[in-house]
Amino acid sequence: MVTKYRIINDKDSGISEEPNKATKNPKEQKDSFLEDPKAFKEYSFHKEEHYLIDKTILTPEKEIFFNIYRMDKLKVVPVIEATKNRPSKIDKELSASAGDFVIKKSDIPLYQDYLLSLAGLSDPSEEGKVKTIMVRENSKLIMKDLLDDPRSGEKIKESKVMVNGMVDCILQNRDAIYNMLSLRNYDYYTYTHSVNVAVLSVGLGVAIDLKRDDVEKLGTGALLHDIGKSVISREILNKQGKLDSREYILMRNHVTEGEKILRTHKEVSEKSFDAVLQHHEKLTGKGYPKKLYASEIKLFGRITAIADCYDALTTQRPYKTAFTPFKALSIIAEETGDYDPELLKIFIRMLGKIR
Repeated sequence: MVTKYRIINDKDSGISEEPNKATKNPKEQKDSFLEDPKAFKEYSFHKEEHYLIDKTILTPEKEIFFNIYRMDKLKVVPVIEATKNRPSKIDKELSASAGDFVIKKSDIPLYQDYLLSLAGLSDPSEEGKVKTIMVRENSKLIMKDLLDDPRSGEKIKESKVMVNGMVDCILQNRDAIYNMLSLRNYDYYTYTHSVNVAVLSVGLGVAIDLKRDDVEKLGTGALLHDIGKSVISREILNKQGKLDSREYILMRNHVTEGEKILRTHKEVSEKSFDAVLQHHEKLTGKGYPKKLYASEIKLFGRITAIADCYDALTTQRPYKTAFTPFKALSIIAEETGDYDPELLKIFIRMLGKIR
């Protein structure tokens, strides 16, 4: 095991270790914008009031009717100003801008209209790609709504429809997985992470030739695996650094909280709960919440554990540079015995085109 690459915090990596108690150099603390409580509180508020969009779907020269902002170094910076009465065209250089692009939550309906307009303008040769991107973006929107209102039976039903769309896309074209993954430049968003974990899990399920019905149940569990985070305070979820012991315990509780929420929804298959309950279990028995060992961890739990850890490791944070896919996979492999080695081999082959 190469410990210098190990990230010791569940919130960052999916690796279930104790929180890092190492202290920073006092000068580094003073100079870091991450240590400014006022700036962080303001950023945390803005992050909850905005919605992350994907820069890759901003088509140059196309008109938009909503404002776009850039979130970078705990600040929200206007990028494009537009309204229904005063639309603006997307600049071709926009996608090269640093940071994550967000819109106000109140502008989500206008963003949905924009997504629909893309389908009508697409080149026939790009039809499959556009469909894949639409499934991804609509899945993110549904997960955002579910995290805001986890008791919504209607949104649970819609989430299952989105998973069916993921399965269709990947069954029709295995390379669709690359267009379906959301790439983030700057920060962690639970709804985006949830969609990525679902896509990766569905892809792995297809790769090992699971039956269609089982892939759908796996994808549903993977999409909903972090729904328990809806009951955790945004201060903890958005914390720009390591969790203390109290926060760490609260964060770990998202697994059992997720089960409580989903037990109220009859639409969720019992097999889907394996992904929800076991995505932080480790084959060595070092995981949580039940410290299951080896064969006690079911297939859906093993698959989702790999997908969850990989996506977390490849996510950039204000305080942590994202690992490359190669390095992330190396770190997972170095967690000797924690992850299913055969599934990991197939997972690595599946992501062979990602650099």
